[in-house]
Amino acid sequence: MKIGLLFGSFNPIHTGHLIVANYFTNYVDKVWFIVSPQNPFKQNRDLLNQADRLQLVKLAVTDNEFFFVSDVEFNLPKPSYTINTLNLFSEKHPEIEFCLIIGSDIFLQLESWKSSKEIIENYTIFVYERPGFPLDQTPKKNIQFFHAPIIDISSTAIRNIIAENKSIRYLVPDVVYKEIKAKGYFQ
Repeated sequence: MKIGLLFGSFNPIHTGHLIVANYFTNYVDKVWFIVSPQNPFKQNRDLLNQADRLQLVKLAVTDNEFFFVSDVEFNLPKPSYTINTLNLFSEKHPEIEFCLIIGSDIFLQLESWKSSKEIIENYTIFVYERPGFPLDQTPKKNIQFFHAPIIDISSTAIRNIIAENKSIRYLVPDVVYKEIKAKGYFQ
Protein backbone atom coordinates (compact mmCIF):
# COMPACT_ATOMS: atom_id res chain seq x y z
CA MET A 1 0.00 0.00 0.00
CA LYS A 2 1.18 3.51 -0.83
CA ILE A 3 0.10 6.46 1.33
CA GLY A 4 0.60 10.10 0.41
CA LEU A 5 1.18 12.39 3.37
CA LEU A 6 -0.03 15.96 3.11
CA PHE A 7 1.30 17.95 6.07
CA GLY A 8 -0.01 21.34 7.03
CA SER A 9 -1.28 23.74 9.61
CA PHE A 10 -4.58 23.78 7.70
CA ASN A 11 -5.36 27.17 9.20
CA PRO A 12 -8.00 26.68 7.77
CA ILE A 13 -8.20 23.79 5.33
CA HIS A 14 -9.48 25.00 1.96
CA THR A 15 -10.68 23.76 -1.40
CA GLY A 16 -7.16 23.94 -2.86
CA HIS A 17 -5.89 21.42 -0.31
CA LEU A 18 -8.71 19.05 -1.19
CA ILE A 19 -8.28 19.37 -4.95
CA VAL A 20 -4.55 18.65 -4.71
CA ALA A 21 -5.11 15.72 -2.33
CA ASN A 22 -7.77 14.28 -4.61
CA TYR A 23 -5.42 14.61 -7.59
CA PHE A 24 -2.82 12.50 -5.78
CA THR A 25 -5.30 9.69 -5.13
CA ASN A 26 -4.50 8.81 -8.75
CA TYR A 27 -0.95 7.92 -7.62
CA VAL A 28 -1.41 6.60 -4.07
CA ASP A 29 -3.98 4.42 -2.33
CA LYS A 30 -4.89 7.07 0.23
CA VAL A 31 -3.91 10.58 1.26
CA TRP A 32 -3.42 11.25 4.94
CA PHE A 33 -3.81 14.84 6.14
CA ILE A 34 -1.28 15.40 8.92
CA VAL A 35 -2.41 18.37 11.00
CA SER A 36 0.71 20.05 12.37
CA PRO A 37 0.35 21.72 15.75
CA GLN A 38 3.40 23.93 15.22
CA ASN A 39 5.32 24.38 11.98
CA PRO A 40 8.93 25.36 12.79
CA PHE A 41 8.89 27.86 9.89
CA LYS A 42 5.67 29.70 10.83
CA GLN A 43 4.57 32.14 13.51
CA ASN A 44 1.78 30.96 15.79
CA ARG A 45 0.05 34.30 16.32
CA ASP A 46 -2.78 33.65 13.82
CA LEU A 47 -2.98 29.91 14.46
CA LEU A 48 -6.36 28.53 15.46
CA ASN A 49 -5.96 25.98 18.24
CA GLN A 50 -4.98 22.51 17.06
CA ALA A 51 -8.19 20.75 18.12
CA ASP A 52 -10.33 23.20 16.13
CA ARG A 53 -8.10 22.91 13.04
CA LEU A 54 -8.24 19.12 13.33
CA GLN A 55 -12.04 19.24 13.53
CA LEU A 56 -12.23 21.45 10.41
CA VAL A 57 -10.05 18.99 8.47
CA LYS A 58 -12.17 16.05 9.64
CA LEU A 59 -15.32 17.87 8.52
CA ALA A 60 -13.75 18.67 5.14
CA VAL A 61 -12.73 15.09 4.31
CA THR A 62 -15.50 13.07 5.92
CA ASP A 63 -17.15 12.11 2.62
CA ASN A 64 -13.99 10.92 0.82
CA GLU A 65 -13.01 7.29 1.45
CA PHE A 66 -9.49 7.97 0.11
CA PHE A 67 -8.75 10.61 2.75
CA PHE A 68 -7.70 10.11 6.38
CA VAL A 69 -6.89 12.69 9.05
CA SER A 70 -4.11 12.24 11.60
CA ASP A 71 -3.30 14.11 14.78
CA VAL A 72 -0.12 12.09 15.36
CA GLU A 73 2.01 15.24 15.63
CA PHE A 74 -0.07 16.48 18.58
CA ASN A 75 1.74 13.89 20.72
CA LEU A 76 5.24 14.55 19.39
CA PRO A 77 7.70 17.20 20.66
CA LYS A 78 7.08 20.74 19.39
CA PRO A 79 7.87 22.13 16.93
CA SER A 80 6.78 19.40 14.53
CA TYR A 81 9.55 18.00 12.37
CA THR A 82 8.52 15.98 9.33
CA ILE A 83 11.35 13.49 9.77
CA ASN A 84 10.06 12.50 13.22
CA THR A 85 6.59 11.84 11.87
CA LEU A 86 7.89 9.94 8.84
CA ASN A 87 10.09 7.74 11.01
CA LEU A 88 7.24 7.06 13.45
CA PHE A 89 4.89 6.06 10.64
CA SER A 90 7.54 3.84 9.05
CA GLU A 91 8.17 2.07 12.37
CA LYS A 92 4.46 1.54 13.09
CA HIS A 93 3.54 0.57 9.51
CA PRO A 94 6.54 -1.10 7.83
CA GLU A 95 4.23 -2.59 5.20
CA ILE A 96 3.24 0.87 3.90
CA GLU A 97 5.25 3.02 1.50
CA PHE A 98 4.90 6.62 2.64
CA CYS A 99 5.27 9.46 0.12
CA LEU A 100 5.52 13.11 1.01
CA ILE A 101 3.25 15.47 -1.00
CA ILE A 102 4.54 19.05 -1.11
CA GLY A 103 4.06 22.16 -3.21
CA SER A 104 6.90 23.74 -5.17
CA ASP A 105 7.00 26.61 -2.63
CA ILE A 106 7.81 24.13 0.13
CA PHE A 107 10.12 22.10 -2.11
CA LEU A 108 12.36 25.15 -2.52
CA GLN A 109 12.82 25.15 1.29
CA LEU A 110 13.36 21.40 1.62
CA GLU A 111 17.12 21.59 2.11
CA SER A 112 16.59 23.79 5.19
CA TRP A 113 14.44 21.12 6.88
CA LYS A 114 15.72 19.09 9.79
CA SER A 115 17.25 15.86 8.40
CA SER A 116 16.38 16.82 4.81
CA LYS A 117 19.00 14.44 3.39
CA GLU A 118 17.47 11.54 5.33
CA ILE A 119 14.01 12.45 4.04
CA ILE A 120 15.19 12.65 0.43
CA GLU A 121 17.17 9.42 0.74
CA ASN A 122 14.42 7.32 2.35
CA TYR A 123 11.10 8.67 1.12
CA THR A 124 9.54 9.43 -2.24
CA ILE A 125 8.60 13.09 -2.57
CA PHE A 126 5.77 14.16 -4.85
CA VAL A 127 6.11 17.83 -5.81
CA TYR A 128 3.30 19.81 -7.41
CA GLU A 129 3.62 23.31 -8.82
CA ARG A 130 2.27 26.25 -6.83
CA PRO A 131 1.55 29.69 -8.31
CA GLY A 132 4.66 31.83 -8.39
CA PHE A 133 7.02 28.92 -7.71
CA PRO A 134 7.94 27.33 -11.05
CA LEU A 135 9.74 24.01 -10.94
CA ASP A 136 13.08 23.00 -12.34
CA GLN A 137 12.03 19.47 -13.19
CA THR A 138 15.51 18.05 -13.53
CA PRO A 139 15.19 14.40 -12.48
CA LYS A 140 16.32 13.76 -8.92
CA LYS A 141 16.44 10.58 -6.86
CA ASN A 142 13.15 9.89 -5.03
CA ILE A 143 11.60 13.16 -6.27
CA GLN A 144 8.73 13.13 -8.75
CA PHE A 145 7.18 16.23 -10.29
CA PHE A 146 3.47 16.52 -11.05
CA HIS A 147 1.24 18.96 -12.87
CA ALA A 148 -1.59 18.95 -10.36
CA PRO A 149 -4.28 21.58 -10.78
CA ILE A 150 -2.88 24.97 -9.85
CA ILE A 151 -5.20 26.47 -7.27
CA ASP A 152 -4.32 29.96 -6.08
CA ILE A 153 -6.00 29.82 -2.67
CA SER A 154 -4.15 30.26 0.59
CA SER A 155 -5.15 29.95 4.22
CA THR A 156 -3.61 33.37 4.85
CA ALA A 157 -5.85 34.96 2.20
CA ILE A 158 -8.89 33.22 3.69
CA ARG A 159 -8.09 34.55 7.18
CA ASN A 160 -7.67 38.05 5.73
CA ILE A 161 -11.01 37.82 3.92
CA ILE A 162 -12.70 36.74 7.17
CA ALA A 163 -11.05 39.63 9.05
CA GLU A 164 -12.54 41.99 6.45
CA ASN A 165 -15.95 40.45 7.15
CA LYS A 166 -16.25 39.19 3.57
CA SER A 167 -17.43 35.82 2.31
CA ILE A 168 -15.15 32.80 1.98
CA ARG A 169 -17.89 30.67 0.47
CA TYR A 170 -16.53 28.21 -2.13
CA LEU A 171 -12.95 28.84 -0.98
CA VAL A 172 -13.57 26.22 1.70
CA PRO A 173 -16.00 23.27 1.69
CA ASP A 174 -19.54 24.22 2.75
CA VAL A 175 -19.28 22.26 5.99
CA VAL A 176 -16.06 24.11 6.90
CA TYR A 177 -17.61 27.45 5.91
CA LYS A 178 -20.58 26.80 8.21
CA GLU A 179 -18.34 25.74 11.12
CA ILE A 180 -16.05 28.77 10.78
CA LYS A 181 -19.05 31.06 10.62
CA ALA A 182 -20.87 29.40 13.53
CA LYS A 183 -17.81 29.45 15.81
CA GLY A 184 -16.57 32.88 14.72
CA TYR A 185 -13.09 31.59 13.88
CA PHE A 186 -10.45 34.03 12.61
CA GLN A 187 -12.47 37.14 13.46
